[in-house]
Amino acid sequence: MKLFEPLNINGMVIPNRTLVPAMVTRLSGEDGFVNQNIIDRYTRYAEGNVGLIVVEATAIHESKSGPLLRIGHDRFIAGHADLTRSIHDTSDSKVVPQIIHFMKVARSGWRQTIDMLSAEEIDSIIDQFAAAAARVQDAGYDGVELHSAHAYTLSSFVSKRNPRRDEYTGRTIEGRLRMFGKVMTAVRAKVGPDFPVGIRFLAEEFIKDGYTIEESKLIGLRVAQFGVDYISLSVGGKFEDAVYREGQPLYPYTGYSGDRCMPGADYPSLPHAGLPAAIKNFINEKGFTVPVVSAGKISDPVDAERLLQENKADIIGMARQLLADPDWPRKTASGRSDQIVRCIYCNVCKTLDENFKEVNCFLWPKHARQAPPDDPTRANPQWAEGGAELVAELREGEIRLNWQRAAGKEIAGYDIYRAEDDGETRCVEAVKGPRFIDRIVLGGLRYTYYVRAYDATGRASIPSNSVIVEPPIPSFNAQQETTHAGA
Repeated sequence: MKLFEPLNINGMVIPNRTLVPAMVTRLSGEDGFVNQNIIDRYTRYAEGNVGLIVVEATAIHESKSGPLLRIGHDRFIAGHADLTRSIHDTSDSKVVPQIIHFMKVARSGWRQTIDMLSAEEIDSIIDQFAAAAARVQDAGYDGVELHSAHAYTLSSFVSKRNPRRDEYTGRTIEGRLRMFGKVMTAVRAKVGPDFPVGIRFLAEEFIKDGYTIEESKLIGLRVAQFGVDYISLSVGGKFEDAVYREGQPLYPYTGYSGDRCMPGADYPSLPHAGLPAAIKNFINEKGFTVPVVSAGKISDPVDAERLLQENKADIIGMARQLLADPDWPRKTASGRSDQIVRCIYCNVCKTLDENFKEVNCFLWPKHARQAPPDDPTRANPQWAEGGAELVAELREGEIRLNWQRAAGKEIAGYDIYRAEDDGETRCVEAVKGPRFIDRIVLGGLRYTYYVRAYDATGRASIPSNSVIVEPPIPSFNAQQETTHAGA
């Protein structure tokens, strides 16, 4: 599989094409230091043999922001060195931090915007990025990623909603890219030509009057011209459409753009895959071969491999999926993809982050701080004597499933599988208890269901018995409808 071919990124050879993008964990203290919980979280990805581990957004300055990692002073280097040492001692996984500058936000709903920055303040931010990158190098990281996505400072300069009217003007794409060009130049001067420098930016802003794929292709070309060593792509997550909650600072993932950034269960798989593919194709046509990371509801190894084989991506980014199961690469490589704990995109992790609570996964065992260890020798869960006894009931436009609990105390939950008519059977939900209500059903279609019990490591039982439900197409009394319409 191309998934497991190594890739050389300016001397950093990642062992496979999987990447965990930066995800805030809320595991650090208010002081921003690396602690053992942080080390355990990222070492867990190394145990799963993730190709490239991107450490959560790490601040280059001293602004207060709750439990967020920092690297804006030399005092933080030792902790980061402990983190990189642990990862390198565990596997061949490579690790880079995502370094970030963000503007001030207040509980009143006020937020600082880039047009409030003086020329001197902008120069200071550029210097902070360069100094932080040097600390990253000193801490033993394999490279560094510059955060130019979502609602944060570099992204706000690149945004089509950039309100400045000086050399960083939002009226031209050259003006919008000037800030990143200066940051990239300063960083490269500090770390040298042989230290990998990646960037994460938005393939689409998904806000009114924001930029779309047509401009993001040009942004991709320009950052390639600047000499970045890989391009990681996201979408949305902007302040412009964030929903304000009284007494709380704005959270940039509460509006529609945030919905697109972390698409939930209602979105199809791979909703954004065409965007990185278009950017990659464009920059390749211009003679650049910078590796491009595709991300966004990629969880099936078949889908991941197809994106690589069709030249739509060079690296596959999985955030929530690898949070749910850091052993995804190891299980896939060893032919155990059926044991992957599949992310159900319930976005409990997103809600925890929004409320400044420790980020974990709904699918982990209760109270777990990290994903449970993989155990290939563990026996699969079993149904109790008599089987699952799955039954279905059609009631008021929804199908209600009930079944008997699986045997044993190690059951973590149940996967619900569904097929429409003679179509593909796929897992549509995971639940903790022996019941599920399907409200996305339409009369005239035939639905087939079965369930599988799974344990915390992803090992699953045999399928339960199947049940078939055929909701009728509703019929209406034409006379009643006419009377009602005229009432």
